[in-house]
Formats: sequence, C-alpha cells, structure tokens
Amino acid sequence: MASTDRDRREDGRPEQSRPRDRTGRPLPYGTDDRPLAEDHGFDTVEEALDLGVRLWNEQRFFEAHECLEAVWHASPGSDQDLWQGVIQVAVAAVHVQRGNPVGAVKLAERAAERLASYPAEHRGIDVDSARRTCERLAAQVEEEGVHATELPGRFPATTRGAWFTPDPAALQPPSTPTPVPDEPVWLAAGKPRSPNRR
Repeated sequence: MASTDRDRREDGRPEQSRPRDRTGRPLPYGTDDRPLAEDHGFDTVEEALDLGVRLWNEQRFFEAHECLEAVWHASPGSDQDLWQGVIQVAVAAVHVQRGNPVGAVKLAERAAERLASYPAEHRGIDVDSARRTCERLAAQVEEEGVHATELPGRFPATTRGAWFTPDPAALQPPSTPTPVPDEPVWLAAGKPRSPNRR
C-alpha cells in the first residue's frame, strides 16, 4: 500500500521534492544555507546535452548527470551504453565529491566497461579520454583515497563537440531538435532496462 506522506509527481509516482545539495544529497525541507542542486528544464535532447556539458564543466556532476539522462533515455539502442557510460563517469565524480570511495571506484569501472565497445570518438564524445578518466579516477581513489582524488576535468567532447542523434546510422546531428521523451525509448519499446544500473 502506498504511503500518503511521500512526495509524489502529478501522475502519482514517487519523486523526492526535498532540496538537494550540489552532490544530490537530500537536505531537510526549508534548507537555505547551502548551495542547492537546481532543477533544470529543457524541451529538447540537444538542450539537455548542452546543459549537461555546461554543468559538468562547472563540476556540478549531480546536475549534469540528471540532464544527461534525457540524452540516454532518447538514445537508440546502439548508443545506450555510450551515454550511460558518460553518465556513470559523472556519477563516479559525485561519489568523489560525497567522499564515497567504494561508489567512486565501482562507477568508474562500470563506465569504463560500458565505453570499451565504442571507437576512440563517437557522437562527438572523446571516448578514449573518458576511459582514461575512469582509469585514473579509480586508481587514484584506491591509491590515495577519495579526498585526494582529482575530479574529472572538462566534459569529454571532441573539438567538434558532443552531439545526439536518434538515428543509429547518422554521421552527423539531426537538422531538427529532438523532443525529450516522456519515458526511455527502450521502455516505450518494451525492452528491459540494462541490468547494470547507475
């Protein structure tokens, strides 16, 4: 039986409405003395990607990963591991920011595994750089501890810049913006979600 005192969306599904700090940790209601994670609105996948890149570059990794999930959810099957791997790099950085070495190493390793099947560059992502970031982050956490670990630098984009396409055969971004789907493409298509969660 559903609890009536839980925060919920308009459609009745649970959703946390407590404020969150910049690393995504829930704070007490009414908190106003710390930098808070912002809810970011976007209408297209391209806007979500641009915002995710900007937030990443500001080291606001929790918010970046929230934006990048819209890209992952809209991606075709052949690109799902690419975008989920990029998101997992951001989540590994969140774990570093939170002081969680186990989570940081685990997510960095998962990200590297997901990215391993892609070429050096794909959809404007510098995949090799992202994999090296994962390896460096995991090694540094294990050797020096989470508090001495250097956070990922700029978003791992090529000079051309990261781009999204709903067409797995596309060699360039679409000419028209892609609306953000209401639910992940694979869920709408009836496919099960990947077993390796964030």
